[in-house]
Amino acid sequence: MSRLFPSLRVLLAGLVLALFALPASAAPERTPEQLIRESVERLTAEIEGRRDYFADNLDELKALVDDSLDDIADFRYIGASVMGRYFQNATPQQRSRFADTFRQTLIDTYTKGLVTFDYRELRVLEHQRPQRHEDQASVDMEVVATSGQVYPVSYSLRLSGGEWRVVNVIVNGINLGLTFRNQFDQAMRDHGRDYDAVIASWAPEIAVEELEEGGGA
Repeated sequence: MSRLFPSLRVLLAGLVLALFALPASAAPERTPEQLIRESVERLTAEIEGRRDYFADNLDELKALVDDSLDDIADFRYIGASVMGRYFQNATPQQRSRFADTFRQTLIDTYTKGLVTFDYRELRVLEHQRPQRHEDQASVDMEVVATSGQVYPVSYSLRLSGGEWRVVNVIVNGINLGLTFRNQFDQAMRDHGRDYDAVIASWAPEIAVEELEEGGGA
């Protein structure tokens, strides 16, 4: 198998953010697939032909990404999921600080990935799996590299407050939510359960080899 470039790693690790950028007026009668498809089309339209510009103006691209997420992404929910069993004993301030830190690290990662990975296409699959629950859904898409290598991406969504929101993403069989949770758990062990130290040093990492080899969902 061909080598998975680090720039692809940051793009895929950050893709969990791409689908958060749904319009604030998104009506729940639209299917998760429609929301995902529209979001991907907007994303590619924003970046297409401007990668060189944004490569020299990362702060501008970062601001665009941050703006789109401001009223949409529930980072406190995601942050709580990543903290896992440690969430209960964290203070409200620590929970809030980790949510903010987690948000910023993913925005930084995603922004860099958008301008450094030379992908050919982001495509939402035509045929999706049936929705098993009224308030839960999944949408599958693929990232196609210029080499032709295809990386499957599956988004998990939930209906919250009348809007569909992405709550997890699986890349090439690797569950990013679970991976980040395991990393937080290991960081807590390494730092003697010092919440402040873990939050201050938080830097999510997805191993190149792990994404390259894939895994079970």
